[in-house]
Amino acid sequence: MNWKALFIAGGILGTSGAAVVFAQTVEGLDLGAIQKKADENAADAKAFVNDVMRRSDAVAEEARQTVASGESNHQQYVEAQGNAEGATELDKMMADVTGKMPAGEAPQFIVFASLSMPPESLKPLIRDTSKAGGAVVFQGFPGNSMKAFQQGISKVIEPGQETGSIGIDPRLFRAFDVKTVPAFVVVSSDFDLCDGLDCRTTPPPHDRMSGNVTVRYVLESFATGGGPGARIAGTALKQLGAGG
Repeated sequence: MNWKALFIAGGILGTSGAAVVFAQTVEGLDLGAIQKKADENAADAKAFVNDVMRRSDAVAEEARQTVASGESNHQQYVEAQGNAEGATELDKMMADVTGKMPAGEAPQFIVFASLSMPPESLKPLIRDTSKAGGAVVFQGFPGNSMKAFQQGISKVIEPGQETGSIGIDPRLFRAFDVKTVPAFVVVSSDFDLCDGLDCRTTPPPHDRMSGNVTVRYVLESFATGGGPGARIAGTALKQLGAGG
């Protein structure tokens, strides 16, 4: 901004100087008066530029303060989420869910869910998926409200329950074109999710089922069905059994 202002000033002052040089080549003109006028114009230009520079500096300083304040607030929030004394268990769970959107490798056993589902259905769904080593994925926050999600998830999470299997990732919903929940997917191999939140990943071959059924039923059906996800489903089924 200052460099631009100085460029404008140079143009104005240069124009005044040109007028003086031209006047000196013409007879019958008051060179002193012309010089005085040029000096006055130069002074006005300088005052104008100084005012622009002062305003620019004030705006820049205000912007710096705004950025610094935002960074400070963000850092305080992050520290609070990671501080066992300054955050509740639910706060730390929310930080874990919202802060670990997978940027690369996607889960192989995926259960698509929504907080609109009855709690009596969501509770065993989350519990058994976690035991089987899968991931329960939500598309986003209800009404774009983190508080609403926090309140809803607290009704289906038992005290001390592992929450690492819960995530929010609209990319997975797009990748498998999930329109209704619950939906269950077991893929045939590892695959990487694209980094952008608006992109769409092409998933590998997979088995898929929808409906209000149990995790065990889904895994047993996939494991014995001989489909693309049979091997992964068999492994997940063993983990579910080992978990009791």
